[in-house]
This record gives sequence, structure tokens and C-alpha cells, in this order.
Amino acid sequence: MANAHTGAFEQPSSFAFDSESEAEIAMLIARYPAGKQASAVIPLLYVVQRQMKRQTDSAWVPVKGMDAIAERLGMAPIRVYEVATFYFMFNMKPIGKYHLQLCTTTPCWLRGSDDVVAACRKETGIQGWGETSADGMFTMTEVECVGACVNAPILQVDDDFYEDMDAEKVAQLLGALRRGERPPKGSMSGRQNSAAEGGPTTLTTLQFAPEA
Repeated sequence: MANAHTGAFEQPSSFAFDSESEAEIAMLIARYPAGKQASAVIPLLYVVQRQMKRQTDSAWVPVKGMDAIAERLGMAPIRVYEVATFYFMFNMKPIGKYHLQLCTTTPCWLRGSDDVVAACRKETGIQGWGETSADGMFTMTEVECVGACVNAPILQVDDDFYEDMDAEKVAQLLGALRRGERPPKGSMSGRQNSAAEGGPTTLTTLQFAPEA
């Protein structure tokens, strides 16, 4: 596990796919024609990251995990390293139990992402991007647009989107996570999907054409 103060961490000395991962790998590789197994490299990186989350409570991809992928897919290890380090969704070092990914691009910024960032820093004690809180609970990362601008600002926790955030809602959400609770993902303001904040204004009732 990473040291929250120095950022230093140790790579595991070995990695072996567990039974859950093996079942998933068999399904994933079967999607591709013979000789094209290397196409499964991105899905298998997710498999490794999820297994590390199960085993260590930290979702990341160690070097030995990438080596195991290379061996399984018949690839040179460097080819797996290149893919893993190119894409932002793979963590190359241990992170906190919860990964707070904050969108600060224009739509979220216009809707108050600065307040969401400040609240996350206040609640976690984290000062810089990519850092992990002293208790190991949270890692904060700045991300590009996550494609949910209509319900901005967005705070992504692991793979879940929490929408319509503000400072008060950040405190409530992180408090629940600390207690081991996982609030329902989606709008934190009660918005219906991506409808207007006051509720739907059109198609509010079902209309059926009379039978001939």
C-alpha cells in the first residue's frame, strides 16, 4: 500500500488470477477470433484492477499483474505497459478505498466544481491532486469531462457518478462512505434522470391514440 505522506509504495512480488478473474477472462477472450487475443488487453487490465480492489481494497494495476496479462495473451510485456499507462482509468499505484474523480472542465466549473473540489479537500485533508488521505480512505484525481454535463457538477466515486453536487452534498456523501454506506448513484438533488431541475415540463402524461 502507498504511504500517504511520501507517495512511496511497493510492487507485489507476484500476481495470480483468482477464480473470479479466471471465469471473467475466459468469457472475455472468447469474444475475439483465434490469434487476436491481444485485443482483450484493456478488458484484462480492468480484471486485474478489480482483483486488486477485492484483495487489497485498492484498485490499481501492479507490474506483475501486467506481466500476467502479457503471458495470458501472448504479448510482449512492454505492449501491455504501453496500454496501461496511456489510458487514465488505470491506476499505476495504490489508491485509497474510494477514488474521488473530480471533473473541472467548463460545464462543471460553470456549475460550481470549484466548491466541490474545496469541499473534498476540506473533508479529506487532501491538498494536491493524486494524493491519498492520511487514513487511506480517499484518493483525489482531477479528470477531464466525464460526459454528464447536463447534471453538472459531477463527482465520480470509483465507477459511480454522483451528480448535481455542492459542498453540503459532498460532506454528506463522504460521511456516508466513511460509515461504510454507499448512497444511490445519480442526482443528489432529486432530479429525475436528466430532466429540468423543477421536473419534467413536457410529456408528463401518457397519451394513447384511440383504437380504430
